[in-house]
This record gives sequence, C-alpha cells and structure tokens, in this order.
Amino acid sequence: MSTQKPRYATITGTGAYLPEKVVTNFDLEQMVDTSDEWIRQRTGISERRIAEDDTATSDLSVQAARRAIKRAQIDPVDIEMILVATVTPDTFFPSTACYVQKGIGAKNASAMDISAACAGFLYGLDLADGLIKSGRYDTILVVGGEVFNNIIDWKDRSTCVLFGDGAGAAVVQSTEEPKGILASYIGSDGDYADINLLGIPAGGSRMPLTAEGLDRKLDKIQMNGREVFKLGVRLMPEAAQRVLRQANVTVEEIDLLIPHQANLRIIEAVGDRLGVPREKVYVNVDKYGNTSAATVIIALDEAIREGCAKPGDLILLVTFGAGVTWGSTLLRL
Repeated sequence: MSTQKPRYATITGTGAYLPEKVVTNFDLEQMVDTSDEWIRQRTGISERRIAEDDTATSDLSVQAARRAIKRAQIDPVDIEMILVATVTPDTFFPSTACYVQKGIGAKNASAMDISAACAGFLYGLDLADGLIKSGRYDTILVVGGEVFNNIIDWKDRSTCVLFGDGAGAAVVQSTEEPKGILASYIGSDGDYADINLLGIPAGGSRMPLTAEGLDRKLDKIQMNGREVFKLGVRLMPEAAQRVLRQANVTVEEIDLLIPHQANLRIIEAVGDRLGVPREKVYVNVDKYGNTSAATVIIALDEAIREGCAKPGDLILLVTFGAGVTWGSTLLRL
C-alpha cells in the first residue's frame, strides 16, 4: 500500500506595489495642526504613499499580483483561488478579488475578499495553507491591498498621519518539501468590536450613510489610539509565541521578525516582549505608514528583494487589527 506524501504550502513568489505619490510629514503640516517632529516621535512615520483619486484597491492589487506571478514563474490560468484581504474594497460587491481576477487573467480561479482589517493578509495565508494541505488546491494567490486615503479625515491629526495606500501579493503553492508555512494561527475577540475603538461608524447596514453622517464624517476612520496600542502590544506577542510553540521553534532561531507596520513604538514593544534583537526586526513604517492588510506582505517582499530574508531563513510574521483580529505565521523561505 502506498503512503500519501505530506503536503506543505510555500510562498513561491511575492510582489508589492506602492503609489508614486509621496506625502511627507511636512506636507501634512500644511493640512492639519501637526509637525514632522510630533509625528515621528509618536509613530516613527516620515512619509506615506497616497493613490491618485481614480485609483482603486484592485488597481494596486493587480500590479502587486502581476509581480508575484512573474517571480513565481507561473501562468495566471494556473491560479485556482484568489483571496484579497482589504477593508477598502472597490465596491461592496462584486468583490475586489473578482476585479483582480479580471485584471490578471486568472480565468480558472474562484475569488473572494477577506475582511479582517490589518490582520487580513495573515487570515488569507492561514486559509491558503489549510486548503493546500487538504489537497483540494495547488496554487492560491493571496493579496493584501488598501486605498485608505478615501476613508481618512484629513483634518484629524490623530489618524491622518498614520495611514498609507499600497498592496502586496504572494503566490502560495503546494510542495512535498518540508518548507513554507510551518505554523499559522489567527484569532479574534468580538468583545472589542467597538467602532469607537477602531472602525468606521457609517456606511453599513447598522448605520446607513446619510447626509448628516457625511457632515459628521461618520464615513471616516475613528480610533482610540491609546487602547489600540495596549491591545496590539499584548496580542501580537501572544500570537507569535503560539506559532513558535506549534513549530517547536525558539525565538533565538528566528532570522527575521516582520510585525504589522502600524507604529514604530508598537513594533519595538512587540520585538522587546518577544526578546527579538532590534536588528532582526524589519521596519518600513517610516516610508509607507500603516497600509493595513498590506503591511506584512509589502514588508516581506521588500525584505526578500533587499536580501534581508533569504532562502532557508525562518521568518515570523505577526499582525493585529480591528475586530479585534490578530494572526501570526512562521515561514521557512
């Protein structure tokens, strides 16, 4: 009797795309009561990329996906599923994933969106891992993409300085080699599903958007930064430690930690709580700000291209978002 070989899910190609338009802290000084020093001290952000008015999330996602597909050396028709993590979809429906499917010519794929805020990409990676290991799929495209500038109140200095636009993508494929996704964990706690903590009050079925809502800017991001900070620095280390235990890997064995790029102080606190030296923590929040579901895949792609993440390296991804949601993934490149 033949024994079925184990299947693993591995990332065979990554890609990222950032809009060309750069908005610096000095630009924001002309728009809102803030300063470069104030922003950098509290967030570590110096600039962010902002999409043009006629650019949608799928436009950025298609560009990132094309780059990932090219690096994976596959034909788009070989993609069997497309998962797009976003909280800024092109439309409520059809899904942004369907627009991406059309844009890349993946005519044989199924397509759907994932809404898990900043944890969305790792939710997609966890789902792709399970589907591939089940034997039902061999090639899945996972995308994290956001165009946040349309949901930001550019007069609210507590939020407008934080976010940026961008997209990243990964081709995830089956392999018999013991590499790729070694452990994955996602979680959520709906007790924190409070719009005033982090979210957008109006525009859904609970509070349809009205003229009064527009006047009150209820279609824009609301956030309690202090509470979000406390939750992030607690939940991300817990999620990271859980996947390390699953894989029987120690912190010392990690070659690179890529946390959600929300705020430099959060990134440093997560690294410190895990005991990861600063030189092993990847940071690009200074250049791009918080691109929500796209942050960890943009950072992973950049780390690979810069040589900070090399074949054989152990990479730990961890993120946290509204909901609250969180996730962590351990990769062997």
